[in-house]
Amino acid sequence: MTKTAVVTGASGGIGEATARRLAAEGFEVVAAARRRERLDKLAAEVPGITPVTLDVTSPESVAALAEFLPSCDVLVNNAGGAIGLEPVAEGDPADWRAMYDSNVIGSLRVTQALLPKLLASGDGVIVMLTSIAGEVTYEGGGGYTAAKHAQAAMTETLRLELVGRPIRIVEVAPGMVHTEGFSLNRFRGDAERAAKVYEGVPDPLTADDVADCIAWCVTRPAHVNIDKLVVKPRAQAAPHKVHRVTG
Repeated sequence: MTKTAVVTGASGGIGEATARRLAAEGFEVVAAARRRERLDKLAAEVPGITPVTLDVTSPESVAALAEFLPSCDVLVNNAGGAIGLEPVAEGDPADWRAMYDSNVIGSLRVTQALLPKLLASGDGVIVMLTSIAGEVTYEGGGGYTAAKHAQAAMTETLRLELVGRPIRIVEVAPGMVHTEGFSLNRFRGDAERAAKVYEGVPDPLTADDVADCIAWCVTRPAHVNIDKLVVKPRAQAAPHKVHRVTG
């Protein structure tokens, strides 16, 4: 029987790459995000992908997703993101609230809504796409690291609470990934500043690299749980320690 995988934030970057990869692995993929036109394009290109409009910050939107799904075997909580690089002393509480709402509360909403279907599958898998920012803090990243620390804590707690049930809880924590939108969103559309994040870095991770890790985790045998997979490019030792080539 074909399994169903739901990927949030699937209209670009890691989410889109994950939807493509899981479809290639034989899953029926529900690609969910706000940018419906991009989802429709993705579904037209890749057999086995169904587009669904989803805003993880909206309880009504999440409820509609749950009602749409007859079943669910895998949930990839990928929706989220970073806003700004201001120091804590200058951070905008609205930005912090938005990051917490998408990364933490959004993942909570979708997990709660789909958990009954995941358990009913007999071998459900929840993947939380966190970040190494959920392990280590860095200057200018206060709001984002706080949100990702909270998401990581929620993931660990969920695993404790659901032990013995037919479900696996996986955390995938990437380091520097060069995608079209992450840094651009963080710098509020400033393409020049966004590009400087990756300037001189030999071979940062790609969205496909992270999708490969997610696919590997969810296709392990049912008794194998990958608690946490941390993946960074070879050029990165920590969020604040990155090798750059100059000249």
